[in-house]
Amino acid sequence: MLDFMPLVLFAAVCGVLMLGYPVALSLAGTALAFAGIGYALTSLGVDVPFEPHMMGAMPNRLYGIMTNSTLLAVPLFVLMGVLLEKSRVAETLLDAMAMAFGSLRGGLGLSVIIVGMLLAASTGIVGATVVTMGLLSLPTMLKRGYSPALATGTICATGTLGQIIPPSIALVLLGDVLSNAYQQAQLSMGVWSPKTLSIGDLFIGALVPGLILVVAYIVYLLVLAWWRPASAPAVDREELKAELNHKGSIWPLLLKGLVPPVLLIVAVLGSILGGFATPTEASAVGAFGALVLAAANRRLSFTMLKETLYSTAQVTSMVFLILIGAALFSLVFRAYGGEELVTALFESMPGGVVGATIIVMLVIFLLGFILDFIEITFVVVPIVGPVLLAMGVDPIWLGIMIAVNLQTSFLTPPFGFALFYLRGVTPPSVPTSAIYKGVIPFILLQLGMLLALSLFPGIATWLPSLM
Repeated sequence: MLDFMPLVLFAAVCGVLMLGYPVALSLAGTALAFAGIGYALTSLGVDVPFEPHMMGAMPNRLYGIMTNSTLLAVPLFVLMGVLLEKSRVAETLLDAMAMAFGSLRGGLGLSVIIVGMLLAASTGIVGATVVTMGLLSLPTMLKRGYSPALATGTICATGTLGQIIPPSIALVLLGDVLSNAYQQAQLSMGVWSPKTLSIGDLFIGALVPGLILVVAYIVYLLVLAWWRPASAPAVDREELKAELNHKGSIWPLLLKGLVPPVLLIVAVLGSILGGFATPTEASAVGAFGALVLAAANRRLSFTMLKETLYSTAQVTSMVFLILIGAALFSLVFRAYGGEELVTALFESMPGGVVGATIIVMLVIFLLGFILDFIEITFVVVPIVGPVLLAMGVDPIWLGIMIAVNLQTSFLTPPFGFALFYLRGVTPPSVPTSAIYKGVIPFILLQLGMLLALSLFPGIATWLPSLM
């Protein structure tokens, strides 16, 4: 039993989290309790696989976290996202896209997908995108005769694009964790000059899968609108213009809504892809650009800036507190010999590296029902990442697989986080069952993306290899 203490520790953390306690305190508290048990059993002379001296590394780990320049991208990308949300860029853009495409079958849904994609590339925050799109577009879609299932499913699926389309906060955190895991895996194999993995590599690797998903969503919507016109009817453009109180040509509104966020995305991603800036530096460019957009839209005020900075500080503090708790959990897990136990379990699995990868993906998918991507990134990936990477798995491919996997679990009923976000802003007239029904086709599309990545890893690794 004592040999399996790392697995007991992991199960205990999951149990405490399911009871609803704060994530960071659950990780740190449970880890400290198990460290205390290890110290007590060792002092009593019990043969327990616990190495107390490893706990002395905790101060250095905390110092490393707080001085990690890569993680500076987190508050800056959060600041960019909150600024764009409060400057109402999405509202202007959605109105313009709805008037441009609303006269087509499925046109409103197409507008939601395109705007959601641009929001995902601008904010990178799933919850903010789902709630924003739900508040702005769902009432119009329902009023114009769209099927509740199709409307809610489209909004949920589009919102989760923030998980995979860069610049994504999920990819920033995942890139930092995988970078450490990759170096650890190489050192364990005797490679004393290890290769590095940067967040920019994950950003570049996520571009093609993210765009393929967007195209798949659009194709599905257009095919369904052609097959079942009543579920996604065309909208009279003049009626929509009257409803939005817009007179004259739609082109000025379209340019006003479309050009600024596109320029911001090009500035952020273009500086990374062109090699002009690191992701951290690009995040500063994005935050400054979002500030300029807010001022240009006449939304910038002292009150708005104060609320934005408060929200940014709140999210950033949560992320770093969870990271500190996860570092303590990881240290105690390794002190109990958890790394060796996981390695032995993976090596004994049928199917070798393929079987181990399938099991890890299944576990991450199931944990995505009860844990947020931050907990999974900081708790699960440091445990399984070094083992899989030491078995020869490509780090960029693994990162993209995990990101798409978590994106899928965010949508899956009954516990998907995106479903809860949308349910909170959905009118009571729309049943929860309609939301569940609406996301199923999009879940199948994302599972298809996972299968395509499994069969053709070049989808994720081709573009980074060129760069």
